[in-house]
Amino acid sequence: IVVFGDYDCDGITATAVLTEALRALGGEVVPLIASRFDGGYGLSDAAADRVIAASPKLLITCDCGSSDAPRLARIKAAGIDAIVIDHHLVPDEPLDVVAFLNPHRPDCGFPYKGLASCGLALSIAAGVRTALDVAFDLRPLLDLVAIGTIADVAPLDGDNRPLVRAGLAMLQRALRPGIRALAEVAGLQLSAGLSADDVAFRIAPRLNAPGRLGPADIALSLLLARNPIEARGWAAQLERAQEKRRQLEREVLADALRQVEEQGLAEMPAIVVAGQGWHQGVVGIVAGRLAERFAKPTIVVGLDGPMGRGSVRGPRGFRLHDALTRSADALASFGGHQAAAGVVVEAAQIERLRERFAEACRDCAPAPGTDDECAAEVLLDEADSPSRVVNDLMLFEPCGEANPAPRIAIPNAVVRDARDLKGHLKLFLEVAGKPMSAFGLNMGPEAASVGKRVHLVGKLRRDTWRGGDAVEVRIERVENA
Repeated sequence: IVVFGDYDCDGITATAVLTEALRALGGEVVPLIASRFDGGYGLSDAAADRVIAASPKLLITCDCGSSDAPRLARIKAAGIDAIVIDHHLVPDEPLDVVAFLNPHRPDCGFPYKGLASCGLALSIAAGVRTALDVAFDLRPLLDLVAIGTIADVAPLDGDNRPLVRAGLAMLQRALRPGIRALAEVAGLQLSAGLSADDVAFRIAPRLNAPGRLGPADIALSLLLARNPIEARGWAAQLERAQEKRRQLEREVLADALRQVEEQGLAEMPAIVVAGQGWHQGVVGIVAGRLAERFAKPTIVVGLDGPMGRGSVRGPRGFRLHDALTRSADALASFGGHQAAAGVVVEAAQIERLRERFAEACRDCAPAPGTDDECAAEVLLDEADSPSRVVNDLMLFEPCGEANPAPRIAIPNAVVRDARDLKGHLKLFLEVAGKPMSAFGLNMGPEAASVGKRVHLVGKLRRDTWRGGDAVEVRIERVENA
């Protein structure tokens, strides 16, 4: 059996779930991961070549395959059966496969549609276990399901909520050598318990880092590792990839910000920037940074000679796919959905794309009330113990998509120090006579204007760097008192 997964966290964890489960149930499994730089997303022609070269009797795709009918036909012609496990939108073209598991199929009667591919993979493992009538404990796989579900920004409601909640508890037990090794390099205290934010900001980016720079197989090897020494080696490689990814991101972001300033792009309804040699693995992250900073739909294109590939991000509620459809005459191709997309564009068409996309975005603005107002639900006053409040808020976990963590207002906090840490804002505060830190993603330039006292709105969380009962605020809004 070849288990083939996409190169993102959901695809990697789904591949790991099925590889572990099918091996435990007696299958001979060869796991393969797609490459961003050799074939690209999903079951590409290059990926199909790799599958056929492995000569399996069966292929199972994870987090891809719904739109890959031509490659699946090639694989069938080579005498290989195929099962597709995916949660992306289903095209009209039918798939000639043994089975197609996707909750978005029109004929799928399963009531919950929010499972990520790692959750679907767990369902397959459970079904095979039942069909074979053998004893096999699926619970140790829930840590992988939690990571993949959170990283894919799947809704944390319905069936996902108990799966992720149990998965976070499994992560706390740290049974998997690769997770223990990854926590060490990330500075995470697993025994203290993890929130969905810890997974989203500390674990998932490290698992995604290799696939942004080259082959993603390192991340899969870490998750499947059984030897602690081997796991530490994989974790060290992931950490090096993460640091390289950060450096590339900083370089491309700096170039992009220069373009925005020099060309006055912040005054336009949308932002389009492009650069020769900008790394394909970070253009999506940079597009997200610019969209957040300027609150405008943004396209960031990495050019390679006469052609470029780019990523599209925008403010919450913005209909990006609609805007791209109206800009299609300036694009070689595009794909994605309303919240995120990708484009292929000729270098000679960048200026035209900038004009067409700006014009289209005037007509595709979010409906009133869909933007995030950063309004607080809870007030932290002097009688509250921040560490006790954090412990109470942990009862709401897992928090994330479709189940947001409560926003906390902290009025009149004393600022002991304000720093710009590589583009991020770090505040050292005194709240009710006790020290507290605060972190603002991409808010670094605001450090110079922070006064002696501030009003904050953000999300309260454990400070896993300082440990103990230390508390940190993830800033969403800060203003001088």
